[in-house]
Amino acid sequence: MSNEARQHRFTPEAGACDMLLIRHGETQAAIRGEMFPMIDGQGNPTLRPEGHAQATALGERLKSEAIDAIYVTTMQRTHQTAAPLAVALGITPNVEADLREVSFGEWDGGEYRFRAAENDPIFLRAKEKECWGELPGAETFVELQTRVVRGLRRIAVAHPDQLVAVVVHGGVVGAALAAATGSRNFGFMGANNGSISRVVVHGDQMILRGYNDVAHL
Repeated sequence: MSNEARQHRFTPEAGACDMLLIRHGETQAAIRGEMFPMIDGQGNPTLRPEGHAQATALGERLKSEAIDAIYVTTMQRTHQTAAPLAVALGITPNVEADLREVSFGEWDGGEYRFRAAENDPIFLRAKEKECWGELPGAETFVELQTRVVRGLRRIAVAHPDQLVAVVVHGGVVGAALAAATGSRNFGFMGANNGSISRVVVHGDQMILRGYNDVAHL
């Protein structure tokens, strides 16, 4: 019997998937009167130069980690953010469509940014009620969170006992961490572009291990 007992050190349960949830780099600015390129009815802007720099810094930060797989969404900003890391590790990213950004309905394609900047009353009501469904034609927070959790669990099932980098969107990070912690809907909104959050997923259980790490930026 040992004469000392050290403090507990967290280790994921056998079969769990350790996920790095990465918000994509900064994208091009919205221009009034011009919509972003669209994909499946949602804005699909490219990274701006600052976003590419964030992606490069992210790749440098994580290239020495024992990452087994990389996932992106259907949107090009996640592909571009993942690219430096994917090249460094020699990994071809997989696409998980359920982790695409929240649909802003009639405000998608860039309009949402102007409405938010101008404190449109509908935007303020959505913030107060913590539900995107207040926006015209947008999906609700419950709809978003349901598909996000479904997508993360699908990845976890495919990668037991592995570390996976998952490049997603700010709304997706917020929905995932709210699910992991049982927080209010918008409790984790505002993750920085290029930031790293961390969850461990095992079956129905999700454990938050980190939020908005920007030490590399």
